[in-house]
Amino acid sequence: MIKFLDLHKINARFDAEFQLKFKAFLNSGHYILGNGLSTFENDFAAYCGTKHTVGVGNGLDAITLILKSYIALGKLKKGDEILVPAHTFIASVLGVLQAGLKPVFVEPNIETYNMSVLDMASRITIKTKAILVVHLYGQLAEMDEIQNIASQNDLLIIEDAAQAHGALYKDGRVAGNLGDAAAFSFYPSKNLGALGDGGAITTNDSELTEIIRKLRNYGTSSKYVNDFVGCNSRLDEIQAQFLSVKLKHLDADNDLRRKIAIRYLSNVNNSKIILPLCSNLKAHVFHLFVIRVANRKDFMDYAKKHNIETLIHYPIPPHKQEALSNFNDLRLPVTERIHETVVSLPISPVMEGEDVDYLINVLNGY
Repeated sequence: MIKFLDLHKINARFDAEFQLKFKAFLNSGHYILGNGLSTFENDFAAYCGTKHTVGVGNGLDAITLILKSYIALGKLKKGDEILVPAHTFIASVLGVLQAGLKPVFVEPNIETYNMSVLDMASRITIKTKAILVVHLYGQLAEMDEIQNIASQNDLLIIEDAAQAHGALYKDGRVAGNLGDAAAFSFYPSKNLGALGDGGAITTNDSELTEIIRKLRNYGTSSKYVNDFVGCNSRLDEIQAQFLSVKLKHLDADNDLRRKIAIRYLSNVNNSKIILPLCSNLKAHVFHLFVIRVANRKDFMDYAKKHNIETLIHYPIPPHKQEALSNFNDLRLPVTERIHETVVSLPISPVMEGEDVDYLINVLNGY
């Protein structure tokens, strides 16, 4: 069986370094908000080219904390409209709702799966105050156009970069440094994945950073002094140390993903399979390699018969989820068409070449 993602194999490469980090962590006696977290925050900020990184509990909290901090600063207020992709993982939408803001769904570009700039522009009202940009599947959104729209309408840009660690924009900037603030997830399956939950926020805004640091730690400015109604959302000290180990290998791992993606794009030739559009390989880190097929069940059954594990990202769009029943009546045909036909293929830095060859042959035989 070709696994969709072999997390054990991915992390086993770092076993010796992890053991050393854990022993040092255990002996330190300092298990929360310690030097390991500070080191990772500094290293990740340097990697992304930003002034600040704040480690938090997970990617959803990262989105929510950014938005709540902007409310605390007076740059947003409860009820403001935030443009969000209709085609995304539900966490992008939940963060907006949990901050007391209103998501306005934007249809995707059918070829890139990222937010359609044309549809985005058509949905701006006087209540619109920010754009939550998701770099879906690891491909950067059309940031030049989005930045122009934001500038013309005085909108904040918040990146959901949970799937785009290390993606490089054409001007040399990295995901996480393409807007006013960015949210990252370090869920184990991400390109930079922890061995548990984890997340981070990157920004060049020192005032915003100060608020976020307080909010993530009960709203405290110093021990037992609370300036805000905060939460407990701190990136775990040991996870930060594991992430520091893996960060050194992120670019090399992303390059391995790109090499597999290039082989898929170059060698899969089947009219029943729609391959993803990628015009700039450096702007895509291929967190997922997503195709579209008309009869998804038939295709996935075929793949399973040939011992290939596939997944769906994502089977139900956010606006059709029971949890978001207020939005169930929205008509978003492009989003719904994508969600009915997408299938994710195996791709990872530890895939063997012969497995890629086999998978290509199976795809061409469908």
